[in-house]
Amino acid sequence: MSASSRCVLPEVLDGLEADDPRGRRSRRDLRRVHAAMRSDSILLRAVAKLRLTTQPRRILELGAGDGTLLLRFARAQRPRWIGVDLTLLDRLDLVSEGTRAAYRGLGWRVAVERADALEWAAEPRERHYDLCFANLFLHHFDAAPLATLLRSVAASTDALVACEPRRSALARLGSRLVVLLGANDVTREDAVKSVAAGFAGRELSTAWTPAEGRWIIEEFPALPFTHCFTAVRANPRTAGSKHGL
Repeated sequence: MSASSRCVLPEVLDGLEADDPRGRRSRRDLRRVHAAMRSDSILLRAVAKLRLTTQPRRILELGAGDGTLLLRFARAQRPRWIGVDLTLLDRLDLVSEGTRAAYRGLGWRVAVERADALEWAAEPRERHYDLCFANLFLHHFDAAPLATLLRSVAASTDALVACEPRRSALARLGSRLVVLLGANDVTREDAVKSVAAGFAGRELSTAWTPAEGRWIIEEFPALPFTHCFTAVRANPRTAGSKHGL
């Protein structure tokens, strides 16, 4: 696999139902993978790069899974971020009552929206968000659907933070070593596919083609295995309102 080309293949977990035992095990594996990738601290650093002047009130996460990664981020933000309306978008509702209760305990109101991301992207925009997250999600899409999704995100939010697999020799090695975390066959196969579909250089910046507005964007590696992209409106639509940045 050349470092200069992406290869997007269907991942096994995406084809498993919520109650599939192999899927449940793989989702537990992903929590250990996030720990190995240092996803919590990377998210915090990426959000800091946005230089937000006001706390986001409406937040969207695309491909949210079980919601636990963003929960750890939310815990790290207390008591500064309170009164957040959080929408977790995924094709399956995997968010446990315990996770929902934990968000409520932080003063966050959480709603799960079951939808395919590309179908969501094709719908008229009825709600605007202050901040959107995409964690290990954008790499699932080839160039054309990725561009479509990102245009819709740009129309729906004032800021985006995306943390994706980095397509690099080190990440490829790491994808082979998830077996050391006790990962099952689903996770082992998907880890290799994720890195092959990951990003490098300025690929996400090139795919980011918003229809309007001026954006400040950054794209950078985050060791050991992550590739980050941040975008924030230079002049947020909602500036001056209680939901502004």
